[in-house]
Amino acid sequence: MSIADHSHATSLPELRHTAAHVLAYAVQDIFPDAKPTIGPSIENGFYYDFDRSTPFTPEDLARIEERMLEIIAANYEMTGQKVTRAEAIERFAGNPYKVELARDIPEGEPITLYTIGAFTDLCRGGHAHTTGEIAAVKLTSVAGAYWRGDEHNPMLQRIYGTAWNSRADLDAYLQQIEEAHKRDHRKLGVELDLFSIEEDAGGGLVFWHPKGAIVRGIIEQFIREGLGERGYQPVVTPHVVSEKLYEISGHLENYAQNMFGALEVEEQRFRLKPMNCPGHILIYRSHPRSYRDLPVRFSECGTVYRYERSGVLHGLTRVRGFTQDDAHLFCTPDQLQGEFEQTLDEALRLMHAFGFTDFEYVLSTREKRLRADTDAVAESAIRRALESRHLAYGIDEGGGAFYGPKLDINVRDAIGRKWQLGTVQVDFVLPQRFDLKYRTSEGTDQPPVMIHRALAGSMERFFGIVVEHFGGAFPAWLAPVQAVLAPISEHQTPYAHDVAKQLRSHGFRIEVDESNEKLGYKIRHWKTQKVPYILVVGKQEAADGSVNVNERGAGPADKRTISVAAFTDELRAKIEAKA
Repeated sequence: MSIADHSHATSLPELRHTAAHVLAYAVQDIFPDAKPTIGPSIENGFYYDFDRSTPFTPEDLARIEERMLEIIAANYEMTGQKVTRAEAIERFAGNPYKVELARDIPEGEPITLYTIGAFTDLCRGGHAHTTGEIAAVKLTSVAGAYWRGDEHNPMLQRIYGTAWNSRADLDAYLQQIEEAHKRDHRKLGVELDLFSIEEDAGGGLVFWHPKGAIVRGIIEQFIREGLGERGYQPVVTPHVVSEKLYEISGHLENYAQNMFGALEVEEQRFRLKPMNCPGHILIYRSHPRSYRDLPVRFSECGTVYRYERSGVLHGLTRVRGFTQDDAHLFCTPDQLQGEFEQTLDEALRLMHAFGFTDFEYVLSTREKRLRADTDAVAESAIRRALESRHLAYGIDEGGGAFYGPKLDINVRDAIGRKWQLGTVQVDFVLPQRFDLKYRTSEGTDQPPVMIHRALAGSMERFFGIVVEHFGGAFPAWLAPVQAVLAPISEHQTPYAHDVAKQLRSHGFRIEVDESNEKLGYKIRHWKTQKVPYILVVGKQEAADGSVNVNERGAGPADKRTISVAAFTDELRAKIEAKA
């Protein structure tokens, strides 16, 4: 049966899905030995995986892209045909990947083949009407990918590309990619001496250098101040605990694939903690609680460990050991709404302070098989909190945690990329699993409601995103070095140290450049280090107790000479305003 639907306008995902087919068509034309597997559209583009013994080279990508442009120019119509499972298997008898896909299509679901020109693919649909609708396309990279994401399966070659409705849109996207490369936190981490991943210690484990540790410490202190103002009590829990704890919590049942293996000690099994919540639960349970004690709010910058395959590790944003700005609240059902609203307010305070202004909120519900009567209560609290702050939100059906619905807070950075940061989860399950109770005003025992919240997500991921958001040019309040004194000659070095001492007495982070380099070199060097202020001192400045201010981002005409006291006031004002 032929399929042709021209009744709707082509969406961007459909355009990109069609571009994936065009890519496979071009690869088959040029490299007949390459077996195509799957090729979906993704955010900002598409990819297609191929089984080929010889790696694709940059020169190969150029040839493939040229052939793709020819296929697009031919304006082939995309036509579909419904077939039986046996017909699909017979059609792709020489490609075991397509045969496996055909066999795995559930009974009752239609099986369709789609054709452009001389190329036919097994696909469920969702395409442009013709290849000519692809106004702009570009292949961007090649990477390895296991078949169906399983490391026990063959390694394939994944060709990434992007497609757009116009050349202008493509050019804007490529410019964003170029800017993203400049802002890559892995690159800036080395250039600014912030952190490193030491392979001798193992992948996915972060070593914080002094400058990076300073910035991380400022972030943690900012978060702790907010927690203190809102009544949270600090706690500290062990990194290794008995495996039995995760049997009770359900993590072994629902999360084992993300946990490191057991440690055997004196015939007992221990685990590196993947979550802080069971530890906070034990502290809550350590003595009786009354309704008068609630809400109980615990907070911890707690380091956790989760198993990630080496192929998905990525700088600071995908690691195996990380520290969460974790907090857990235990409250009565009547307190749930107010506590969730307070948590949402703190999340907004955090995002605004670090320069994020474009937010997206997503309410994630639990899978249908896990849903309980309490889910409606939790979802209602999340909805009402968002609506009380006049915040629009989306729904992710089934995307919640195994113990309850959650709210995810996504942000867009300075160049428009979306990142998932804060998470707040409502939990009626773990309090029951651990038999948590509080004594009500009527004298009965009831389980509390639990809220899990990590507003930055993790220090590592948040730090990496902040680095890229600012392009390494941290605002003065956050910069590891806020100002550098640059003497014109060695004769002004003693004066530079005197000024540095004055500024440090106010808590500022100051360095003195004592190198024998010329002034121009010193300024260029510190500009590459993205220091907010370079303070030049020469004979005149030493004579009248002033500094010549070179502010990051200002032009030559904006240089100015002011007193040390005036500079102190300026820097203090910027720090206090988080400007």
